[in-house]
Amino acid sequence: MINPFDESTLGSVETLLAGTDQLLEQSYPGDSGARQPIHTVYVPGDKYTPDLPAAWGRNAIAAAGGLMGLSALAAKLNLAEPQRLAELVADKLASEPIEDLRIDFEDGFGNRSDAEEDAAVLAAADSLAAAVAANKAPSFIGIRFKCFEAPTRARGIRTLGLFISQLLSHGELPAGLRLTLPKVTTVDQVKAMVLLAEQLEQAHGLETGKIRFEVQVETPQVIIAADGTHPVAQLIHAGQGRVSSLHYGTYDYSASLGVAAGYQSMEHPVADYAKDVMQVAVAGTGVELSDGSTNIIPAGDPENMAEAWALHARLVSRHLARGIYQGWDLHENQLPTRYLATFAFFREGLQAAGTRLRNYVHQISSTIMDEPATARALARYIHRGVTCGAVSAEEVAELAQITLSELEAIALNRSHA
Repeated sequence: MINPFDESTLGSVETLLAGTDQLLEQSYPGDSGARQPIHTVYVPGDKYTPDLPAAWGRNAIAAAGGLMGLSALAAKLNLAEPQRLAELVADKLASEPIEDLRIDFEDGFGNRSDAEEDAAVLAAADSLAAAVAANKAPSFIGIRFKCFEAPTRARGIRTLGLFISQLLSHGELPAGLRLTLPKVTTVDQVKAMVLLAEQLEQAHGLETGKIRFEVQVETPQVIIAADGTHPVAQLIHAGQGRVSSLHYGTYDYSASLGVAAGYQSMEHPVADYAKDVMQVAVAGTGVELSDGSTNIIPAGDPENMAEAWALHARLVSRHLARGIYQGWDLHENQLPTRYLATFAFFREGLQAAGTRLRNYVHQISSTIMDEPATARALARYIHRGVTCGAVSAEEVAELAQITLSELEAIALNRSHA
């Protein structure tokens, strides 16, 4: 059979698609495999201490009523394996109650005098350095500074510079450092943050690209601009590899669209639309995506606590099912349902996912013929469960008949030696 395509034809195609190849390699590298925290906790900038995470964990267990209370709560939420979930969550609250902590100098801190904010920023940096030295810091931690809109721009930039400089006075930056740029409206604000990151690196002799940051989506203009484009997609690439995550801001975004306070929610249609656009924007880029928060807190009388826990658990389960693996928590009493709902999500499909992955890896005939992309999705689901503590290595070995290193290789599409 004659092949009508010769080397010159192939060369023409290669030339035509060179730009596409470069775009995919540089702008859409895929999942980096880095651990993504399942939540971010925000605390006012002057309230952080190295002992805060452990205190939140103890208070959360106490609020739920200990191990038996966690089991009863899981059962009331109609979650499978309530006793097993309770044991796993109790261990988590004792060992790693907060995965990601943001020391907040924006809305959570408010507008104070420059002297007062300067002092609080320096103290927060000192406390974080002490926490890292004492092995008390969460795996991910950092600050949210004020936005780059004109009234707060200078203050936000000053806070960022002071915090990083003071932190570096104690040694290297923490590996899990996270910086949050709030209320982003335009791509130019992200470009400004890139400029500041470059200057911080130059001033302190840091390697290029060391300073990365999250973008908080709280305005409709960043979802759809005046010219009909989607800046939220553009800003990822304008960030030159420094944008690590997009975070949805529930209340600022809803309010900016005129949604009445009583109806502002993570599950309002305007929220879903914004997050749909954000999810498409991050696809293939390696940038993470986080849902927002609920301000309905499990506190006060038992009836209010039960209702707030049920709401929080449902909202967490909802964003997980939508493929958004992170959210915000605003109060220590939200930790029990954060972990119960998250662990239940990763365990409820564990048997089926493990069996399908086993059949795929070991080429066992079954009623489902999975392709490589589906196998990666199955492995990534299980891998996320292992990373947060919902699934054990023994369970992976038993169900999928593979090791954790093999699981990770499949999940991240890497060869396994």
